[in-house]
Parts: sequence; C-alpha cells; structure tokens
Amino acid sequence: MSQASRRHLRLENIDGVTVVSFVDTKIVTEENIQEVGDQLYSLVEDEGHKQLLLNFGNVQYLSSAALGKLINLKKKVGAVKGKLKLCCIHPDLLEVFRITRLDQVFEIYSEEQSALDKY
Repeated sequence: MSQASRRHLRLENIDGVTVVSFVDTKIVTEENIQEVGDQLYSLVEDEGHKQLLLNFGNVQYLSSAALGKLINLKKKVGAVKGKLKLCCIHPDLLEVFRITRLDQVFEIYSEEQSALDKY
C-alpha cells in the first residue's frame, strides 16, 4: 500500500508490533470512516500485520460508525490469531468507550509504552 493511500494513518514498527497513529483529530465523516476502516483492515488482511497497537493520541472525536470499524478490526485480528490494543485515548473519548462498554471489549492503555510492554 502506498503512502498516499495511508494518509489517515502513520505506521511505526516497534519490536514486531505495528503502532498505528491516526493523523486526523476527528474521524466522523462517512468517507473518512470508510477510508480509515479500509486502511486498518488492509494492514491485517493484505499486509499480514498481526500485532496492532492503535494510538489515539491525536484523536479527539470518533463517531459511533468509527467504533463499529474498530469492532470489525478486532474480529479480523482475532481471525489471524493476532492482538489488538488501544492506547492514549483522550478522556472524553474514553468516556464513550465506557458508556458503550467497549472498554471491556478492547485492551486499553493510557500510554503507548505500557501497551507495548504487554505484547
């Protein structure tokens, strides 16, 4: 996948874990959500990344449709016997994860390093 098609994501490989940072502060429009979802799915399905850490440090707002993409991503990662963790979620956004009980579905860490230590 070319850099251009990854314009919503920034990737870094740290000790075999693909750390995915989001470029956008808001992931809300249908088009944006679709592109981000497709890019994340492609990492697992097309490029064989199994250990993913999603760093939400930049993201201040996610729509419920974007949360749906994360649930699907978790299923895809599970299907390849991989691991998916989330980190650096903004407090307001973390509240959404709590209300929707997604904080019980995903492993969420306050810092990137603490998540990396758990792989």
